[in-house]
Amino acid sequence: MQCAHRRPAETAGQVVARELRARLRRRLLAWFDRCRRDLPWRRTRDPYTIWVSEVMLQQTQVATVLRYFERFLEAFPTLRALAAADEQEVLRQWQGLGYYRRARDLHRAARHLVAHHEGRIPDDPGLLGAVPGIGRYTLGAVLSQAFERRLPVVEANTRRLLCRLFGLRDSPERGPVRRRLWEIAAALLPRGRVGDFNQALMELGALVCTPAAPGCRGCPVAGDCVARRLGLQGQLPARAVRKEPVAVREAAVAVYRGGQLLVVQRPEEGRWAGLWEFPRGPVAAGEADEEAAARVLSQRTGVRARLGPELATLRHSVTHHRITVVCFEATYRGGRFRSGSYRQGAWLGQEGLGELPVSAPQRRLIQALAGRRQKRLF
Repeated sequence: MQCAHRRPAETAGQVVARELRARLRRRLLAWFDRCRRDLPWRRTRDPYTIWVSEVMLQQTQVATVLRYFERFLEAFPTLRALAAADEQEVLRQWQGLGYYRRARDLHRAARHLVAHHEGRIPDDPGLLGAVPGIGRYTLGAVLSQAFERRLPVVEANTRRLLCRLFGLRDSPERGPVRRRLWEIAAALLPRGRVGDFNQALMELGALVCTPAAPGCRGCPVAGDCVARRLGLQGQLPARAVRKEPVAVREAAVAVYRGGQLLVVQRPEEGRWAGLWEFPRGPVAAGEADEEAAARVLSQRTGVRARLGPELATLRHSVTHHRITVVCFEATYRGGRFRSGSYRQGAWLGQEGLGELPVSAPQRRLIQALAGRRQKRLF
């Protein structure tokens, strides 16, 4: 017998009323049929193609993904082709999309699927969920779209949409709200067209229920939206308290030896893992940029060089860090590459630099070098 003060566990049907579920499903799917964008990954049920698209779309705008998606599939048309590829080539094809850990995880998962599932993406949540690098969102997105598995998806657009639709006032980054959103998303799923319904939620959040100035007049579910009824569209979802940005200053060195430049490969873990760069490191408190550049080069590569003029100063943001990188040109004087910080070093010409997978800031430095070299020729 249940205690009077305890609530029984809610079933999926009790999370959202039956009539509301039916109405939301009908209106969302009808809207999706009329208004969905014609995107290449929506023209197939191939799980590999859908998987690649979903990984690319994490933390990246659709317009950006469109520039890389088909090129990536041309390079790796099948899961086996991706698994057989060298990691450096995978990172090079991913270059420009950012968040390179996604590419490394995708590559490792492909190799796992070849080794353990005959190069196929299994139509089984238990099996696919056990693959390293595949989380709950990716699992639901791939299996619902490729195989019509009745699995929910919750990402940034659906979080915002569901928080407004159901009037959830706390931050969706808090554990209880996150769990509630997954419960609601699961309860809303129809019996058929599950993949389309999941995409409809994401599409509505991306195109109509936007972070600022949501288009309530064009929303097919505005009549059931708690936030709209209460005039809280601009306040929901609640924002989590953000950390104050941390200012970081670094020095980098582009060392010439004849017509070649020294580049180094980052470790397998951490930010920009496995990518290449010019040697760089933090500027210590009270240290001049030139002093830091000379110290970093010596300590991290064992190479000695005569420091030249400043090449460029770059600014970029990573998570809550605001990073300023001051890069100097230098001329090789001696020493052999040795490092406890980098995996390996190489001397390459300007053309060879273009073949390496590098971060966006490093690509800007390479372009600055190319521009300066062009000026010297004239």
